[in-house]
Amino acid sequence: MNSVIKGASYVLAHTPQMVVYNGTTQTTERVVNPESEYLKELNSHLRSYEECVNYWPNQVYIGNAHPDELAEVEFPYYDKVKEGAERFGKYGEIMPENEFLLLVQTCDMFEVVKLDKEFVAATKEAFAANPIITEDIVEKIEEGVELSEVEHLVNDEHAEGLYIDGKLVGCIKRAHDIDVNLSAHVMHENMMSKATSVLALLYAVRNTGIDKSEIEYVIDCAEEACGDMNQRGGGNFAKAAAEVAGLVNATGSDSRGFCAGPSHALIEAAALVKSGAYKCVAVTAGGCTAKLGMNGKDHVKKGLPILEDCLAGFCVIICENDGESPEINLDILGRHTVGTGSAPQNVIGSLVATPLEKVGLKITDIDKYSPEMQNPDITKPAGAGDVPLANYKMIAALAVKKGELDRKELPAFAAKHGLTGWAPTQGHIPSGVPYIGFAVEDIKAGKIKNAMIIGKGSLFLGRMTNLFDGVSFVIQANTGAEDNAGVSEEEVKGLIAKAMKDFAETLMAE
Repeated sequence: MNSVIKGASYVLAHTPQMVVYNGTTQTTERVVNPESEYLKELNSHLRSYEECVNYWPNQVYIGNAHPDELAEVEFPYYDKVKEGAERFGKYGEIMPENEFLLLVQTCDMFEVVKLDKEFVAATKEAFAANPIITEDIVEKIEEGVELSEVEHLVNDEHAEGLYIDGKLVGCIKRAHDIDVNLSAHVMHENMMSKATSVLALLYAVRNTGIDKSEIEYVIDCAEEACGDMNQRGGGNFAKAAAEVAGLVNATGSDSRGFCAGPSHALIEAAALVKSGAYKCVAVTAGGCTAKLGMNGKDHVKKGLPILEDCLAGFCVIICENDGESPEINLDILGRHTVGTGSAPQNVIGSLVATPLEKVGLKITDIDKYSPEMQNPDITKPAGAGDVPLANYKMIAALAVKKGELDRKELPAFAAKHGLTGWAPTQGHIPSGVPYIGFAVEDIKAGKIKNAMIIGKGSLFLGRMTNLFDGVSFVIQANTGAEDNAGVSEEEVKGLIAKAMKDFAETLMAE
């Protein structure tokens, strides 16, 4: 039987200071044009924690509102307040930056994270009060060091500073004197990804109600690379995060595929469980500091706040069929192959039309499509338009071309089969997976019968190939009961008895 999705988690860490000091757009600008107007204006466009929590797309991401509710909100969203917004949601939370730095420190196994002792003392109580933070994690908090030591490491030892409200409160040291793969910059990137992954794992366990010991394998599908000069991207984020989260029975590995990585990893997880190799697999990914404030110049230019101010994480738990939870149907897999090419029509054809045709389904037989779920609040001011809507238009156009949709139904396709984008632009995060949590709920509630998750990736970013990439899969209502309904226990006993009788008669005849 198909493996099932037990549940999912989605978390955000509000990190405005990392926008300033670690986002690639800002760090590049500081080198190329240190006196630019953008850098001068940047701080005045940073959102407060309260503004971040009250933001409609963020509330949708952590499960405090459904994408259907967001679709009813007048665009743009940045100037609207979500009434009743809360830090904690059905799927996860929005963690403030000061508490997040303590979580980062608890993820440190090699003493590269140093925090000012006064900052630790002022923050520890609030961090420990978080219901998701277990006692064993709290115990990992170190007392901290004198601020003068932090200043020395930043000023003289190439450490990456950690800031709150513009004030230095800690740093991340380099882990090697000359290895660029263990530089403070890379260590900072990797520690932030690891910490958000840990947070997502903790919420996924809570949300599914399973015991931590049940998870046997973890797949990390973030966009960072973990290694040293002898193996730059060897890994293993998965096992590193599993260790902190307390998944004592888990092993794991990393899977990479740029933005399509999560979809690749989920297919792998579903196959591992269906094969019987593992009973329970967690697919997780932490956030990407490089993409903080990525479109900041356009946002500031147009008088908007910096909307890319959160590190995002997610986790999806895949288990053996329980007869209830929605399944991943491995008979319906879309693949962008080497020969597909990069033409949009070919891409959508390979990911949507081709796999559906193989099983006798039409494009309109899928209730909801979840492709690149970028928040248009972020992408439109940057000139990229409404990315989800563009995908739905292409899918609808293909359906018309195939004679599965009447041309006059084109305008209604996006509303019926699509979703309004709400995911932060963290590369891998928007690509299909933000809807999985809602899809599981919507299917179990009978609101929809299936959904297609579409992951797409830009392989040319690595300068190894000009190829595009993508995979897709379908989540559907559980058919386990149907699979088992054909033969009762009594019938099985009868069949065995008949087989034994026939065998005995054969022997006697000889």
